[in-house]
Amino acid sequence: MNKDILKGKWSQVKGSAKKRWGKLTRNETMVISGEKEKVVGGLQTQYGHSKDKTEGEYKSFMKEKE
Repeated sequence: MNKDILKGKWSQVKGSAKKRWGKLTRNETMVISGEKEKVVGGLQTQYGHSKDKTEGEYKSFMKEKE
């Protein structure tokens, strides 16, 4: 899924993101707006994972949503 499609589908996908990554707040899911950099940054902040691990989790999540 490319970034433009993700932005368009974010309102549908953000519930799944919140379910998978429960530490993301409602406000954070609204601010992220489906932008990869913001998703990865928010996850790194909340979970303290490395950038590589966080990007891997993001890619896995996106594959599930295709």
